[in-house]
Amino acid sequence: MLELRPGCEHCDKPLPPDALDARICSYECTFCAECVQNILNNVCPNCGGGFTPRPVRPARNWKDNNFLGQDPASAVRRYKPVDPAAHARFAEPIATIAPEHR
Repeated sequence: MLELRPGCEHCDKPLPPDALDARICSYECTFCAECVQNILNNVCPNCGGGFTPRPVRPARNWKDNNFLGQDPASAVRRYKPVDPAAHARFAEPIATIAPEHR
C-alpha cells in the first residue's frame, strides 16, 4: 500500500493526502513538484529514477473500506535536504535520459 508521506523530503513543505503537487518515485520518495522541477531536475536523489504525481487516496468510503479512514497517510516525516551542487553532479549524466529508460 502506498505510504502517502506527509511532506517534501527536500524543503519539508506539507503534502497532505490530497496534495496535487506531491511527486513520488517508484520507491515512494516524496517531494513537492517545485523541488522536483527546479532543484532535482526530475531525478530522484535517492535512486536516480524519475517522478510521477502521487495518487490521491479517497477521503470517503466509496467501496470496501478503501479510504483514508481505513488506511491513513503516514505521519513519519522524512526531511533530508538535498545538497544542490552534489545533486547536480549526480543528476547531470542521467537527467537527459527519460526516466523509463534509466
